[in-house]
Amino acid sequence: MADLLATLNHYQSGELGVAWQLPAHLALTAEARNTFQQGMAKLQMAEPAEAVGLLSRTVELAPYFPEARICLGLAYALTHNIYPAIDHLEAAGTIDPENFAAHYTLAKLNFKLRIPQKGYEAAQKALKSITNLEQRKMLTELLKEERARERNGIARPWFNKPFSKFELFFLSGGLASAIVALLLHVRW
Repeated sequence: MADLLATLNHYQSGELGVAWQLPAHLALTAEARNTFQQGMAKLQMAEPAEAVGLLSRTVELAPYFPEARICLGLAYALTHNIYPAIDHLEAAGTIDPENFAAHYTLAKLNFKLRIPQKGYEAAQKALKSITNLEQRKMLTELLKEERARERNGIARPWFNKPFSKFELFFLSGGLASAIVALLLHVRW
């Protein structure tokens, strides 16, 4: 999970960083900007638990600020709170569908968690939102790593495939026979 923080550092360059340029239609209050900067500082100092509180406050103050949600998702991921991390990264991608950082970070997290289907979906969205060559290289490298992991790893089953009619018939027959056996075994 620590290399998710490298994704964050990849974008740093100024006071708010290149990726943290505010959209023209989004005006942040001074408190929201301040808590965001403090949360970013805590993330960069490898103190994600403290960053969660600050970034949560930023999200409360500016719920439509996707960069705050991305950073909050990273902080949650680094503190091993996976479900809130995924929720905030998905929310950031929903708020700003053209945000490469949101989709890329979600893809990277899903690949780390060995959820390749969702990772490829997020990578596809990231591909549509690429704006420069560096982003294309980052995404290409991530996809190469994942494909190498799939080639060298153990094949894992997909649990999202619906049952066929035969499988449902077989399972219902097994369930019915188990109920009948239980009813015959129990003394009334």
